[in-house]
Amino acid sequence: MGSSLVLLGGLGVATLPPSTPLLRSGLLDLVRGTQAGRMSALVLVLLGLGMVASAWLALCRHVAQHAGHDERESLDLVRFAATAWSLPLVVAPPLFSRDGWSYAAQGMLARVGLSPYDYGPSALLSGRTAVLPDAYRLQSGDPIVQAVDPMWADTPTPYGPLHVLLGEVGAGLTGNPWVLVVGHRLIALVGLVMLAWAVPRIARWTGADPALASALVLVSPLMLANGVAGLHNDLLMVGLMAVALVIGVEQHWAAGAAVGALAAAVKLPGGLVCIGIALASLPAGVALADRVRRLGAVAAASLGVLLGLGVVTGLGQGWIAALTVPGKVSTPLSATSLVGGALDSVASAVGADLPDGTFLGVLRALGIAGMVVVAAVVALRWPTGDRASAVTAVALVAAAFVVLCPVVHLWYFLVLPPFLAALPLSRGASSAFIALSVVLGMVAPLDSSMHGAYLAIVLAVMTLAVLLPVLLLTPSARDRIDRIASSRWLVVR
Repeated sequence: MGSSLVLLGGLGVATLPPSTPLLRSGLLDLVRGTQAGRMSALVLVLLGLGMVASAWLALCRHVAQHAGHDERESLDLVRFAATAWSLPLVVAPPLFSRDGWSYAAQGMLARVGLSPYDYGPSALLSGRTAVLPDAYRLQSGDPIVQAVDPMWADTPTPYGPLHVLLGEVGAGLTGNPWVLVVGHRLIALVGLVMLAWAVPRIARWTGADPALASALVLVSPLMLANGVAGLHNDLLMVGLMAVALVIGVEQHWAAGAAVGALAAAVKLPGGLVCIGIALASLPAGVALADRVRRLGAVAAASLGVLLGLGVVTGLGQGWIAALTVPGKVSTPLSATSLVGGALDSVASAVGADLPDGTFLGVLRALGIAGMVVVAAVVALRWPTGDRASAVTAVALVAAAFVVLCPVVHLWYFLVLPPFLAALPLSRGASSAFIALSVVLGMVAPLDSSMHGAYLAIVLAVMTLAVLLPVLLLTPSARDRIDRIASSRWLVVR
């Protein structure tokens, strides 16, 4: 029911192409055409997310209470919940972000012979496609680019060749943008299926309960709001990361490195999993020279597959130059951008004669350098030959990426749960992990597209101010979270 409410409310608040036939429905036009209708739809979305969060906490508590009994039954229950709760969202438009519409347009660019690494979606309207059969009505602007965020209409994509190739295949089947974004959501759900396979295996390495770890990852509000409803390609990326780690540890490091390259071919941070693969594949206490050789071999295998995909698909390596595109914006979740922007404001207030964005640039550069340092220290100093240590290594470098990256969106946090869910955190830390999963899912409607919509922002904040304390701070809510947190890790190895 919660997911269905998110779908229904999302139809009232999500950005849709003006040519969408559904907009000619009298009821939907009434909802979207009035402020009261839009605000009601927003509240409906938040109530739906609240229901999902409450159901998730209840599911986690149920699984925790049955930990150690029938693992298969509990795993089946979690996977059934993931299927049932995701199902209403499959046909939804991209919610809480316009990125899905950009995915559709980028795939179409590749389909009509324009590299999305050289052109933004607006190139589809520039006359460059005039010599092509106009099967998709590209020359008239209908309908493929109508819902793309204007901020990214003229920018190339920073995503890897696997992401673009999947979009190109979809664009060869249809030019309907809604059908294309549903296709991208199905691709994202493949990532969820990968997590359903990999997370229980990773949990067994560390002694965690596989069913509870799966519940914490697969059906959390963070996952459903940002991975499924938002259909961000981060979900496919992290699914490939988890599979790469399992294959690299349980099968062979070269095979794991190849799958890790596929993760990077969706989005570059997916390649961070290769550090964990290299560490786990080495004997314990290995010499530094042997460590460096294995790290080099894993890197060579991964880069070979990643760069080879660009050659085989004909898309090239233009995504490398486009990696700076996301940095065109500042996001409040980026610690380095937030601190740098604050220091620039202070400098301006005190009359310092500095170029605009001086501290912002410095802090962002320091953040990138910090990510490199953390990755290098983990790669060169972390224990080898232990599966549980490899999981911790991947979690650490992924956390460094999220904390220090110059641009951080809510869906970037999807990279953490598959690995954090298996770590032996303290009761307080695991409670914080559970609470953060609720908060990051519930606040998903407060995305950047609401900038300037002050009434919607105020209404959303007021609604969240009621829902979040009920979910997290009441005595019964705290007791439920504590029961989940205290039951997460059992000796099952």
